[in-house]
Amino acid sequence: MRAIRRFTVRPVLPPALAALGELAGNLRWSWHPETQDVFERVDPSLWHSTGRDPVKLLGSVGRARLDELAGDQGFLHALAAARADLQTYLTEDRWYQRRGPAGGPSSIAYFSPEFGITAVLPQYSGGLGILAGDHLKAASDLGVPIVGVGLLYKHGYFKQSLSREGWQQETYPVLDPDELPISLLREADGSRATISLAMPDGPDLVARVWVASVGRVPLLMLDTDVEENPEHYVGVTDRLYGGNSEHRLRQELLLGIGGVRALRAYSRITGHPAPEVFHTNEGHAGFLGLERIRELTVEDGGPRLDFDTALEVGRASTVFTTHTPVPAGIDRFPRTLVEQYLSDAGPVPGVPVDRILALGAEDYEGGDGSVFNMAVMGFRLAQRANGVSQLHGHVSREMFNGLWPAFDEAEVPIGSITNGVHAPTWVAREVFELAGEVGADPDDLDSFWTAADKIPGRRIWDVKRQLRERLVADARRRMQRSYEKRGHARAELGWIDSALDPDVLTIGFARRAASYKRLTLLLRDPARLKRLLTDPDRPVQLVMAGKAHPADDGGKKLIQAIVQLADDPQVRHRIAYLPNYDIAMAQPLYPGCDVWLNNPLRPYEACGTSGMKAALNGGLNLSILDGWWDEWYDGENGWAIPSADGVEDTDKRDDLEAAALYDLIENEVAPRFYDVDEEGVPTRWLEMLRHTLKSLGPKVLATRMVRDYTQQLYVPASVNARRLNDDYAGAAELAGWKRRVRGGWPGVRVEHVESSGVGDAPEVGAVMSVRAFVALGDLAPGDVAVQLVHGRTTSEDELRDTAVTELALVESYEAGRHRFDGDVTLDHSGAFGYTVRVVPRNELLVSAAELGVVALPA
Repeated sequence: MRAIRRFTVRPVLPPALAALGELAGNLRWSWHPETQDVFERVDPSLWHSTGRDPVKLLGSVGRARLDELAGDQGFLHALAAARADLQTYLTEDRWYQRRGPAGGPSSIAYFSPEFGITAVLPQYSGGLGILAGDHLKAASDLGVPIVGVGLLYKHGYFKQSLSREGWQQETYPVLDPDELPISLLREADGSRATISLAMPDGPDLVARVWVASVGRVPLLMLDTDVEENPEHYVGVTDRLYGGNSEHRLRQELLLGIGGVRALRAYSRITGHPAPEVFHTNEGHAGFLGLERIRELTVEDGGPRLDFDTALEVGRASTVFTTHTPVPAGIDRFPRTLVEQYLSDAGPVPGVPVDRILALGAEDYEGGDGSVFNMAVMGFRLAQRANGVSQLHGHVSREMFNGLWPAFDEAEVPIGSITNGVHAPTWVAREVFELAGEVGADPDDLDSFWTAADKIPGRRIWDVKRQLRERLVADARRRMQRSYEKRGHARAELGWIDSALDPDVLTIGFARRAASYKRLTLLLRDPARLKRLLTDPDRPVQLVMAGKAHPADDGGKKLIQAIVQLADDPQVRHRIAYLPNYDIAMAQPLYPGCDVWLNNPLRPYEACGTSGMKAALNGGLNLSILDGWWDEWYDGENGWAIPSADGVEDTDKRDDLEAAALYDLIENEVAPRFYDVDEEGVPTRWLEMLRHTLKSLGPKVLATRMVRDYTQQLYVPASVNARRLNDDYAGAAELAGWKRRVRGGWPGVRVEHVESSGVGDAPEVGAVMSVRAFVALGDLAPGDVAVQLVHGRTTSEDELRDTAVTELALVESYEAGRHRFDGDVTLDHSGAFGYTVRVVPRNELLVSAAELGVVALPA
């Protein structure tokens, strides 16, 4: 019998327990063990059966138990302490207020299509969302005034299960917002706040706004499941990364344009400062720049700037982070579809559609003129851009060099800030307590790393075994449920009780089942893998997990291959593939593994933060030198799998790298793990573990990452934006200057270059003088920088490892001709070369490459 109506009845807490609702309503509980302890005391059995979800717990606990707790003085004392601690956390000055950079923005908007905060708010699919969640949590811990903006998906991503044959199956359970730790944004009169977007194919698209409190950080999430919308609009926020191109475009219009409108509503209702800086986490939210242009150019009551001036206002205060190292990972829409949706009948009427289309045009060599590229628009709408590791920054500069074709890859204006992870979320409580035994302060992570050398090896090893034991117990429960769901009778699953072993070397591997992540690299030689798993003296066990995109049959085949191996009676006690990888699974997985395996096809892993989480729990990384591992592997904090770069035959490359991986496990990893002293402690292993904590601990933190974003991007962006936004005169001047420079650039030439002072046999230390004669046409010397670019040369006279010396204006002649001079000291031996170039110069430019023009000698 089906219900004709469904709704959620909210619990009414006794006045003495009102603080429980307050604690449940702020997601800080998800990374604060002491608050979790309070909820567990409400009803330990319910706490675990509800998936450690405070909202479900309070909705399930009986009235009698609540009345009992209201009279329990011990519980009330713990509850009051937890509430007081939360209030202190929310109101005290933190890093940003005490020691943060001067002139920082009063508010920063952080847009992302997904946020992974906690398993009870399933609005994430993988690394991008987990990174976004950690960014918000770290910002909260630091007091950085960020506001998150995303979508609330009715079905989240999907729940993964396995068929009898090991094929991935997806289900999409309906999420009831009333059962989630979020609340509606409401107007002063109590009515719900909504935003709307005009659509070219029907009525306005309406969305309500939900707010999640992530510590000190509000997260706004838009949801189209409202009665005002026709059915095809209700489904806009149905699921993450689902649907066809038109569906995705509607989602991204809502995220970007609707997200800005939600921010404006939030500021109006709550008095929260309007954002000074906008951070676009990947290209999905790029349309936010169009809404900001509309606000400045056509909105009633706005300043009514011209398009170019509004563009400069928006660019100066926008940061764009790219996460993908492959063109296939970028959202690209048919140009005709974007034109249809962003005409004057669309959500940004009055913004010229030809200017919009130009922002996302692949109008460079090798580009596709029929598509609208969201990443390209992201770069054009943001003055500051970055990749998420040093190697990924390099890959991104190569990938998008076409936007700045006159410049070498090293000068493409895409920097890098390496990702980090939120330690309080991912580090096991026992690890923090272990450091506390020697006086480390959990709130001072610097003391945490130095504690690594003070803790006795026996204690470290006992705790690692305890964490391994917890992982084994969790894995067995998940295996039992999975095999039963696949159709196996409970009577034939007795072997699961002894599957995995808390005393066996445990290797973890969990990530999206995308082809470049090479889920099955370990299966290249099944016989050798089985020998490693079943070695009588030094066995290895694997715990694996990960989802394939529902449309990715190739990824599903990879999962099936692993599952079929895990079904083999010979090795099923040594390998487990756990379905439905999420935060709840990850939290015991990372601490319980001894080694974290990552074997992507280099250089396609943008960063790969899972290994960071393992490292913070004393796990050792075994990885291809890709992403973050490429820059922070030091030879003693884990192992680098040799990569066969340059081998074009993919099968041969996989064979070579798999063989190298087997060799490392067999000859280095396993022997070190099982080489124990008379107390049963692997002292050489613990040396690597301690070194890992000390060398990687301070680097891999999300607090380090957010400080880097603040100091390197947010603060400079806000400073530039303020200079432009003072009556918008600065923006108008910059826009006019750019038009004048672009218009006059065809008249800029390097006509003649002379050098002297080095003779025929120059030596290190010699000073070379350079004189350049330059024609500037209608431009003035102050509009440009004349630069001497010098460095080592290849056999083809290509410059490498270059440095730039600016030449000084010495003399001006008629017809816009000028002479610039300068000196350079030859500071190294070997092949040396130089050239002279002219680039635009303005103090408001972030990079000489920003306009994409340069003049070189003919």
